Amino acid sequence: MTDPALDAEALRERAVASLITARDRTTLLTSCVDEPDLTAQHSPLMSPLVWDLAHIGNQEEQWLLRAVAGHEAIRPEIDGLYDAFEHPRAERPSLPLLPPDEARRYAADVRGRALDVLEAAAFDGTRLTEAGFAFGMIAQHEQQHDETMLITHQLRRGPRALTAPDPEPVPLFTGPSEVLVPGGPFTMGTSDEPWALDNERPAHRREVAPFRIDTTPVTNAAYQAFIADGGYDEPRWWTAEGWAHVRRNAITAPLFWRRDGGQWLRRRFGVTEAVPPDEPVLHVCWYEADAYARWAGRRLPTEAEWEKAARYDPAGDRSARYPWGDAEPTPEHANLGQRHLRPAPAGSYPAGESPLGVRQLIGDVWEWTSSDFLPYPGFRAFPYKEYSEVFFGPGHKVLRGGSFAVDAVACRGTFRNWDLPVRRQIFSGFRTARSEEI
Repeated sequence: MTDPALDAEALRERAVASLITARDRTTLLTSCVDEPDLTAQHSPLMSPLVWDLAHIGNQEEQWLLRAVAGHEAIRPEIDGLYDAFEHPRAERPSLPLLPPDEARRYAADVRGRALDVLEAAAFDGTRLTEAGFAFGMIAQHEQQHDETMLITHQLRRGPRALTAPDPEPVPLFTGPSEVLVPGGPFTMGTSDEPWALDNERPAHRREVAPFRIDTTPVTNAAYQAFIADGGYDEPRWWTAEGWAHVRRNAITAPLFWRRDGGQWLRRRFGVTEAVPPDEPVLHVCWYEADAYARWAGRRLPTEAEWEKAARYDPAGDRSARYPWGDAEPTPEHANLGQRHLRPAPAGSYPAGESPLGVRQLIGDVWEWTSSDFLPYPGFRAFPYKEYSEVFFGPGHKVLRGGSFAVDAVACRGTFRNWDLPVRRQIFSGFRTARSEEI
Protein backbone atom coordinates (compact mmCIF):
# COMPACT_ATOMS: atom_id res chain seq x y z
CA MET A 1 0.00 0.00 0.00
CA THR A 2 1.30 3.47 -0.90
CA ASP A 3 2.19 5.70 2.03
CA PRO A 4 -0.28 8.68 1.97
CA ALA A 5 2.49 10.93 3.29
CA LEU A 6 4.67 10.08 0.30
CA ASP A 7 1.75 10.73 -2.07
CA ALA A 8 1.18 14.11 -0.44
CA GLU A 9 4.83 15.02 -0.74
CA ALA A 10 4.91 14.05 -4.42
CA LEU A 11 1.80 16.15 -5.03
CA ARG A 12 3.39 19.07 -3.19
CA GLU A 13 6.54 18.82 -5.27
CA ARG A 14 4.54 18.67 -8.50
CA ALA A 15 2.44 21.67 -7.50
CA VAL A 16 5.47 23.74 -6.48
CA ALA A 17 7.30 22.90 -9.70
CA SER A 18 4.24 23.70 -11.83
CA LEU A 19 3.67 27.06 -10.12
CA ILE A 20 7.34 28.04 -10.37
CA THR A 21 7.54 27.04 -14.06
CA ALA A 22 4.48 29.14 -14.82
CA ARG A 23 5.78 32.17 -12.92
CA ASP A 24 9.19 31.97 -14.60
CA ARG A 25 7.43 32.09 -17.95
CA THR A 26 5.18 34.97 -16.87
CA THR A 27 8.27 36.88 -15.77
CA LEU A 28 9.96 36.30 -19.13
CA LEU A 29 6.92 37.46 -21.08
CA THR A 30 6.49 40.63 -19.02
CA SER A 31 10.15 41.60 -18.54
CA CYS A 32 11.33 41.42 -22.16
CA VAL A 33 9.56 44.66 -23.15
CA ASP A 34 9.48 48.17 -21.72
CA GLU A 35 6.62 49.65 -19.71
CA PRO A 36 4.86 51.27 -22.71
CA ASP A 37 4.56 47.83 -24.34
CA LEU A 38 3.17 46.38 -21.11
CA THR A 39 0.42 48.98 -20.80
CA ALA A 40 -0.44 49.27 -24.52
CA GLN A 41 -3.20 47.29 -26.15
CA HIS A 42 -1.56 45.68 -29.17
CA SER A 43 -4.87 44.41 -30.55
CA PRO A 44 -8.50 44.90 -29.51
CA LEU A 45 -8.64 41.09 -29.38
CA MET A 46 -6.15 41.02 -26.50
CA SER A 47 -5.65 42.60 -23.09
CA PRO A 48 -2.65 44.78 -22.24
CA LEU A 49 0.09 42.52 -20.89
CA VAL A 50 -0.09 44.29 -17.54
CA TRP A 51 -3.75 43.27 -17.18
CA ASP A 52 -2.84 39.61 -17.63
CA LEU A 53 -0.07 39.93 -15.05
CA ALA A 54 -2.33 41.30 -12.30
CA HIS A 55 -5.21 39.00 -13.31
CA ILE A 56 -2.92 36.01 -12.78
CA GLY A 57 -2.16 37.24 -9.26
CA ASN A 58 -5.80 38.03 -8.53
CA GLN A 59 -7.04 34.58 -9.55
CA GLU A 60 -4.34 32.99 -7.43
CA GLU A 61 -5.35 35.11 -4.47
CA GLN A 62 -9.04 34.32 -4.85
CA TRP A 63 -8.62 30.56 -5.12
CA LEU A 64 -5.51 29.66 -3.11
CA LEU A 65 -5.53 32.32 -0.39
CA ARG A 66 -9.25 32.97 0.04
CA ALA A 67 -11.05 29.78 -1.08
CA VAL A 68 -8.47 27.21 0.09
CA ALA A 69 -6.84 28.94 3.07
CA GLY A 70 -9.68 31.24 4.16
CA HIS A 71 -7.49 34.36 4.24
CA GLU A 72 -8.84 37.89 4.13
CA ALA A 73 -8.61 39.64 0.76
CA ILE A 74 -5.37 41.54 0.12
CA ARG A 75 -6.76 43.94 -2.48
CA PRO A 76 -10.56 43.41 -2.64
CA GLU A 77 -11.01 46.69 -4.50
CA ILE A 78 -9.30 45.32 -7.61
CA ASP A 79 -11.37 42.16 -8.00
CA GLY A 80 -13.73 43.82 -10.47
CA LEU A 81 -10.89 45.26 -12.57
CA TYR A 82 -9.51 41.79 -13.22
CA ASP A 83 -12.80 39.95 -13.67
CA ALA A 84 -12.62 38.67 -17.25
CA PHE A 85 -16.42 38.58 -17.53
CA GLU A 86 -17.02 42.07 -16.16
CA HIS A 87 -14.80 43.90 -18.65
CA PRO A 88 -14.35 42.89 -22.32
CA ARG A 89 -10.78 42.95 -23.58
CA ALA A 90 -11.36 45.97 -25.81
CA GLU A 91 -12.17 48.23 -22.83
CA ARG A 92 -9.50 47.02 -20.39
CA PRO A 93 -6.90 49.69 -21.34
CA SER A 94 -9.29 52.37 -20.08
CA LEU A 95 -9.55 50.82 -16.61
CA PRO A 96 -7.49 52.10 -13.64
CA LEU A 97 -5.16 49.10 -13.81
CA LEU A 98 -2.23 48.55 -11.49
CA PRO A 99 0.98 49.98 -13.02
CA PRO A 100 3.58 47.35 -14.01
CA ASP A 101 5.75 47.60 -10.87
CA GLU A 102 2.73 47.47 -8.59
CA ALA A 103 1.26 44.55 -10.51
CA ARG A 104 4.55 42.68 -10.14
CA ARG A 105 4.68 43.34 -6.40
CA TYR A 106 1.07 42.23 -5.97
CA ALA A 107 1.58 38.99 -7.90
CA ALA A 108 4.81 38.26 -5.99
CA ASP A 109 3.12 38.92 -2.64
CA VAL A 110 0.29 36.54 -3.52
CA ARG A 111 2.72 33.89 -4.71
CA GLY A 112 4.77 34.00 -1.52
CA ARG A 113 1.65 33.49 0.59
CA ALA A 114 0.34 30.79 -1.76
CA LEU A 115 3.54 28.78 -1.39
CA ASP A 116 3.09 28.96 2.38
CA VAL A 117 -0.45 27.61 1.97
CA LEU A 118 0.87 24.85 -0.28
CA GLU A 119 3.54 23.91 2.25
CA ALA A 120 0.85 23.22 4.85
CA ALA A 121 -1.78 21.71 2.51
CA ALA A 122 -3.17 18.28 3.35
CA PHE A 123 -4.69 17.55 -0.09
CA ASP A 124 -7.87 16.11 1.34
CA GLY A 125 -11.16 17.16 2.84
CA THR A 126 -12.77 19.01 -0.07
CA ARG A 127 -12.88 18.51 -3.80
CA LEU A 128 -11.02 21.79 -4.24
CA THR A 129 -8.02 20.53 -2.27
CA GLU A 130 -8.20 16.82 -3.10
CA ALA A 131 -5.07 15.72 -4.98
CA GLY A 132 -3.96 19.37 -5.00
CA PHE A 133 -6.60 20.28 -7.60
CA ALA A 134 -6.77 24.00 -6.75
CA PHE A 135 -2.99 24.36 -7.08
CA GLY A 136 -3.02 22.52 -10.41
CA MET A 137 -5.93 24.63 -11.61
CA ILE A 138 -4.02 27.83 -10.82
CA ALA A 139 -0.84 26.57 -12.51
CA GLN A 140 -2.89 25.76 -15.60
CA HIS A 141 -4.65 29.12 -15.45
CA GLU A 142 -1.33 30.97 -15.37
CA GLN A 143 0.06 28.92 -18.25
CA GLN A 144 -3.07 29.60 -20.29
CA HIS A 145 -2.56 33.32 -19.76
CA ASP A 146 1.10 32.91 -20.64
CA GLU A 147 -0.04 31.51 -23.98
CA THR A 148 -2.41 34.46 -24.31
CA MET A 149 0.47 36.84 -23.62
CA LEU A 150 2.58 35.05 -26.21
CA ILE A 151 -0.22 35.66 -28.72
CA THR A 152 -0.04 39.34 -27.76
CA HIS A 153 3.69 39.29 -28.43
CA GLN A 154 3.00 37.88 -31.89
CA LEU A 155 0.46 40.66 -32.56
CA ARG A 156 2.78 43.35 -31.20
CA ARG A 157 4.55 45.51 -33.78
CA GLY A 158 8.22 46.36 -33.40
CA PRO A 159 11.51 44.51 -33.07
CA ARG A 160 11.62 41.03 -31.66
CA ALA A 161 11.50 40.78 -27.88
CA LEU A 162 11.64 37.01 -27.50
CA THR A 163 14.09 34.43 -28.80
CA ALA A 164 14.27 30.66 -28.63
CA PRO A 165 16.16 27.95 -30.52
CA ASP A 166 14.44 26.40 -33.53
CA PRO A 167 13.27 22.78 -33.39
CA GLU A 168 15.77 20.22 -34.58
CA PRO A 169 15.67 19.77 -38.36
CA VAL A 170 14.32 16.40 -39.46
CA PRO A 171 14.28 14.59 -42.82
CA LEU A 172 11.23 15.27 -44.94
CA PHE A 173 8.45 12.99 -43.71
CA THR A 174 7.84 10.20 -46.22
CA GLY A 175 5.54 7.97 -44.18
CA PRO A 176 1.91 7.24 -45.03
CA SER A 177 -0.25 10.32 -45.48
CA GLU A 178 -3.12 8.92 -43.42
CA VAL A 179 -3.83 6.29 -40.79
CA LEU A 180 -6.86 4.03 -40.32
CA VAL A 181 -8.56 4.35 -36.94
CA PRO A 182 -10.72 1.28 -36.30
CA GLY A 183 -14.40 1.63 -35.52
CA GLY A 184 -15.93 0.72 -32.20
CA PRO A 185 -16.25 2.17 -28.72
CA PHE A 186 -13.52 3.85 -26.69
CA THR A 187 -13.30 5.73 -23.41
CA MET A 188 -13.45 9.49 -23.97
CA GLY A 189 -12.68 12.04 -21.26
CA THR A 190 -11.43 11.23 -17.79
CA SER A 191 -12.65 10.67 -14.27
CA ASP A 192 -9.31 10.02 -12.59
CA GLU A 193 -6.84 12.61 -13.96
CA PRO A 194 -6.28 14.65 -10.75
CA TRP A 195 -5.91 18.06 -12.37
CA ALA A 196 -8.33 17.57 -15.29
CA LEU A 197 -10.76 20.46 -15.64
CA ASP A 198 -14.52 20.16 -15.53
CA ASN A 199 -15.11 20.00 -19.29
CA GLU A 200 -12.82 16.94 -19.57
CA ARG A 201 -15.07 15.01 -17.18
CA PRO A 202 -16.53 12.46 -16.76
CA ALA A 203 -15.06 9.51 -18.64
CA HIS A 204 -17.68 7.89 -20.85
CA ARG A 205 -17.88 5.38 -23.67
CA ARG A 206 -18.19 6.81 -27.15
CA GLU A 207 -18.87 4.88 -30.36
CA VAL A 208 -16.84 5.96 -33.39
CA ALA A 209 -17.18 4.60 -36.92
CA PRO A 210 -13.93 3.66 -38.72
CA PHE A 211 -12.20 6.62 -40.32
CA ARG A 212 -8.87 7.74 -41.70
CA ILE A 213 -6.96 10.73 -40.33
CA ASP A 214 -3.90 12.62 -41.55
CA THR A 215 -0.67 11.26 -40.10
CA THR A 216 0.59 14.81 -39.54
CA PRO A 217 -1.01 18.25 -39.43
CA VAL A 218 -1.63 19.99 -42.77
CA THR A 219 1.55 21.79 -43.84
CA ASN A 220 2.19 25.26 -45.22
CA ALA A 221 3.07 23.74 -48.60
CA ALA A 222 -0.24 21.86 -48.75
CA TYR A 223 -2.14 24.97 -47.74
CA GLN A 224 -0.32 27.04 -50.37
CA ALA A 225 -1.65 24.59 -52.98
CA PHE A 226 -5.17 25.41 -51.78
CA ILE A 227 -4.46 29.13 -52.18
CA ALA A 228 -2.86 28.65 -55.60
CA ASP A 229 -5.91 26.69 -56.77
CA GLY A 230 -8.13 29.66 -55.97
CA GLY A 231 -9.38 28.30 -52.68
CA TYR A 232 -10.21 31.75 -51.33
CA ASP A 233 -12.07 32.66 -54.51
CA GLU A 234 -14.38 29.66 -54.78
CA PRO A 235 -17.49 29.80 -52.58
CA ARG A 236 -18.29 26.09 -52.97
CA TRP A 237 -15.55 25.17 -50.49
CA TRP A 238 -16.92 27.45 -47.77
CA THR A 239 -19.87 27.44 -45.43
CA ALA A 240 -22.18 30.41 -46.00
CA GLU A 241 -20.92 32.03 -42.79
CA GLY A 242 -17.30 31.33 -43.71
CA TRP A 243 -17.65 32.76 -47.21
CA ALA A 244 -19.28 35.90 -45.83
CA HIS A 245 -16.50 36.23 -43.26
CA VAL A 246 -13.56 35.98 -45.69
CA ARG A 247 -15.26 38.28 -48.19
CA ARG A 248 -16.13 40.87 -45.54
CA ASN A 249 -12.61 40.88 -44.11
CA ALA A 250 -10.70 40.44 -47.40
CA ILE A 251 -8.96 37.30 -46.10
CA THR A 252 -6.80 35.63 -48.76
CA ALA A 253 -4.17 33.74 -46.71
CA PRO A 254 -3.35 32.77 -43.11
CA LEU A 255 -2.89 35.63 -40.66
CA PHE A 256 0.59 37.23 -40.80
CA TRP A 257 1.23 35.96 -44.35
CA ARG A 258 1.88 38.23 -47.32
CA ARG A 259 2.92 37.65 -50.90
CA ASP A 260 6.25 39.08 -52.07
CA GLY A 261 6.90 38.39 -55.74
CA GLY A 262 7.06 34.65 -56.13
CA GLN A 263 7.13 33.66 -52.48
CA TRP A 264 5.05 33.78 -49.34
CA LEU A 265 6.47 35.61 -46.32
CA ARG A 266 5.22 35.66 -42.74
CA ARG A 267 5.79 37.80 -39.68
CA ARG A 268 6.76 35.77 -36.62
CA PHE A 269 7.50 37.53 -33.31
CA GLY A 270 8.92 40.64 -34.96
CA VAL A 271 10.85 38.89 -37.74
CA THR A 272 9.79 38.58 -41.38
CA GLU A 273 10.79 35.28 -42.98
CA ALA A 274 9.90 32.93 -45.80
CA VAL A 275 7.04 30.60 -44.96
CA PRO A 276 8.66 27.19 -44.33
CA PRO A 277 6.91 24.61 -46.52
CA ASP A 278 7.21 21.62 -44.19
CA GLU A 279 5.84 23.22 -41.00
CA PRO A 280 2.21 22.77 -39.97
CA VAL A 281 0.13 25.71 -41.17
CA LEU A 282 -0.55 28.20 -38.40
CA HIS A 283 -2.98 31.07 -37.70
CA VAL A 284 -5.95 29.81 -39.67
CA CYS A 285 -9.53 30.10 -38.45
CA TRP A 286 -12.07 27.27 -38.36
CA TYR A 287 -13.67 28.48 -41.58
CA GLU A 288 -10.33 28.28 -43.40
CA ALA A 289 -9.58 24.82 -42.03
CA ASP A 290 -13.04 23.59 -43.00
CA ALA A 291 -12.75 25.06 -46.51
CA TYR A 292 -9.34 23.45 -47.08
CA ALA A 293 -10.69 20.08 -45.97
CA ARG A 294 -13.61 20.34 -48.43
CA TRP A 295 -11.24 21.38 -51.22
CA ALA A 296 -9.07 18.32 -50.45
CA GLY A 297 -12.12 16.04 -50.64
CA ARG A 298 -11.96 15.43 -46.92
CA ARG A 299 -13.35 16.93 -43.70
CA LEU A 300 -12.26 18.01 -40.26
CA PRO A 301 -12.30 15.20 -37.68
CA THR A 302 -14.91 15.27 -34.97
CA GLU A 303 -13.67 15.83 -31.45
CA ALA A 304 -14.37 12.18 -30.60
CA GLU A 305 -12.44 11.01 -33.65
CA TRP A 306 -9.50 13.21 -32.74
CA GLU A 307 -9.40 11.87 -29.18
CA LYS A 308 -9.66 8.26 -30.29
CA ALA A 309 -6.76 8.78 -32.71
CA ALA A 310 -4.77 10.38 -29.89
CA ARG A 311 -5.53 8.06 -26.97
CA TYR A 312 -6.78 4.69 -28.14
CA ASP A 313 -4.41 1.73 -27.78
CA PRO A 314 -5.89 -1.28 -29.58
CA ALA A 315 -3.40 -3.67 -27.98
CA GLY A 316 -4.93 -3.12 -24.57
CA ASP A 317 -8.30 -1.72 -25.71
CA ARG A 318 -7.66 1.27 -23.47
CA SER A 319 -7.35 5.04 -23.59
CA ALA A 320 -3.95 6.39 -22.49
CA ARG A 321 -3.22 9.85 -21.11
CA TYR A 322 -1.15 10.76 -24.17
CA PRO A 323 -0.58 9.28 -27.64
CA TRP A 324 2.65 7.63 -26.44
CA GLY A 325 1.21 6.26 -23.20
CA ASP A 326 0.77 7.49 -19.65
CA ALA A 327 4.22 9.04 -19.06
CA GLU A 328 4.57 12.81 -18.74
CA PRO A 329 5.74 14.60 -21.92
CA THR A 330 9.45 15.08 -22.55
CA PRO A 331 11.18 17.09 -25.31
CA GLU A 332 11.39 13.83 -27.29
CA HIS A 333 7.61 13.47 -27.28
CA ALA A 334 6.29 16.88 -28.26
CA ASN A 335 6.94 20.57 -28.92
CA LEU A 336 5.52 22.23 -25.79
CA GLY A 337 6.21 24.93 -23.24
CA GLN A 338 7.47 27.75 -25.49
CA ARG A 339 10.71 25.81 -25.80
CA HIS A 340 10.56 26.88 -29.44
CA LEU A 341 8.69 29.79 -30.97
CA ARG A 342 7.39 27.85 -33.95
CA PRO A 343 5.97 24.44 -34.84
CA ALA A 344 8.39 21.64 -35.64
CA PRO A 345 8.41 20.20 -39.19
CA ALA A 346 5.61 17.78 -40.00
CA GLY A 347 6.59 14.24 -39.02
CA SER A 348 8.77 15.27 -36.07
CA TYR A 349 8.77 13.50 -32.70
CA PRO A 350 8.45 9.82 -33.63
CA ALA A 351 8.63 9.05 -29.89
CA GLY A 352 5.31 10.85 -29.54
CA GLU A 353 3.54 8.75 -32.15
CA SER A 354 0.27 7.07 -31.19
CA PRO A 355 -0.08 3.27 -31.32
CA LEU A 356 -2.02 3.74 -34.56
CA GLY A 357 0.86 5.71 -36.09
CA VAL A 358 -0.44 9.30 -35.90
CA ARG A 359 2.18 11.99 -35.16
CA GLN A 360 2.24 15.41 -33.51
CA LEU A 361 -1.15 15.08 -31.87
CA ILE A 362 0.24 16.90 -28.83
CA GLY A 363 2.04 20.23 -29.21
CA ASP A 364 3.05 22.24 -32.30
CA VAL A 365 -0.41 23.60 -33.29
CA TRP A 366 -3.90 23.55 -31.82
CA GLU A 367 -6.04 21.49 -34.17
CA TRP A 368 -9.54 22.56 -35.15
CA THR A 369 -12.20 19.85 -35.05
CA SER A 370 -15.65 19.91 -36.61
CA SER A 371 -17.35 19.74 -33.20
CA ASP A 372 -19.19 22.37 -31.22
CA PHE A 373 -18.04 22.84 -27.62
CA LEU A 374 -20.60 20.86 -25.62
CA PRO A 375 -20.68 19.18 -22.20
CA TYR A 376 -20.05 15.47 -21.78
CA PRO A 377 -22.87 13.29 -20.43
CA GLY A 378 -22.94 13.80 -16.66
CA PHE A 379 -21.00 17.08 -16.78
CA ARG A 380 -20.93 19.12 -13.57
CA ALA A 381 -19.46 22.62 -13.47
CA PHE A 382 -16.56 22.93 -11.01
CA PRO A 383 -15.40 25.07 -9.36
CA TYR A 384 -17.26 27.83 -11.24
CA LYS A 385 -19.63 27.92 -14.23
CA GLU A 386 -17.60 30.57 -16.05
CA TYR A 387 -14.72 28.22 -16.79
CA SER A 388 -16.66 26.06 -19.26
CA GLU A 389 -20.41 26.06 -18.94
CA VAL A 390 -21.10 29.58 -20.21
CA PHE A 391 -19.27 28.76 -23.47
CA PHE A 392 -21.19 25.58 -24.32
CA GLY A 393 -23.18 25.71 -27.54
CA PRO A 394 -22.84 26.07 -31.31
CA GLY A 395 -20.97 29.37 -31.11
CA HIS A 396 -17.61 27.83 -30.19
CA LYS A 397 -15.64 25.12 -31.98
CA VAL A 398 -13.34 22.66 -30.20
CA LEU A 399 -9.58 22.65 -30.70
CA ARG A 400 -7.40 19.80 -29.50
CA GLY A 401 -3.78 18.86 -28.90
CA GLY A 402 -2.10 22.05 -27.71
CA SER A 403 0.59 24.07 -29.45
CA PHE A 404 4.23 25.00 -29.02
CA ALA A 405 2.92 27.76 -26.72
CA VAL A 406 1.21 25.35 -24.30
CA ASP A 407 2.86 23.99 -21.19
CA ALA A 408 2.56 20.29 -20.41
CA VAL A 409 0.60 21.03 -17.23
CA ALA A 410 -2.21 22.41 -19.43
CA CYS A 411 -2.07 19.82 -22.19
CA ARG A 412 -3.07 16.14 -22.24
CA GLY A 413 -5.04 13.75 -24.41
CA THR A 414 -8.31 14.78 -22.78
CA PHE A 415 -7.68 18.56 -22.69
CA ARG A 416 -10.29 20.62 -24.54
CA ASN A 417 -9.81 24.12 -25.93
CA TRP A 418 -12.47 26.14 -27.71
CA ASP A 419 -12.81 29.38 -29.62
CA LEU A 420 -14.97 31.28 -32.05
CA PRO A 421 -14.69 30.00 -35.65
CA VAL A 422 -13.35 33.40 -36.79
CA ARG A 423 -10.30 33.40 -34.50
CA ARG A 424 -6.90 33.38 -36.24
CA GLN A 425 -4.54 35.06 -33.80
CA ILE A 426 -4.39 31.82 -31.79
CA PHE A 427 -1.74 29.19 -32.60
CA SER A 428 -4.21 27.12 -34.59
CA GLY A 429 -3.77 24.60 -37.39
CA PHE A 430 -5.57 21.39 -38.28
CA ARG A 431 -5.46 17.95 -39.82
CA THR A 432 -8.13 16.35 -41.99
CA ALA A 433 -10.03 13.07 -41.94
CA ARG A 434 -12.34 10.98 -44.11
CA SER A 435 -14.86 8.29 -43.36
CA GLU A 436 -13.76 4.74 -44.15
CA GLU A 437 -15.83 2.96 -46.74
CA ILE A 438 -17.41 -0.13 -45.18
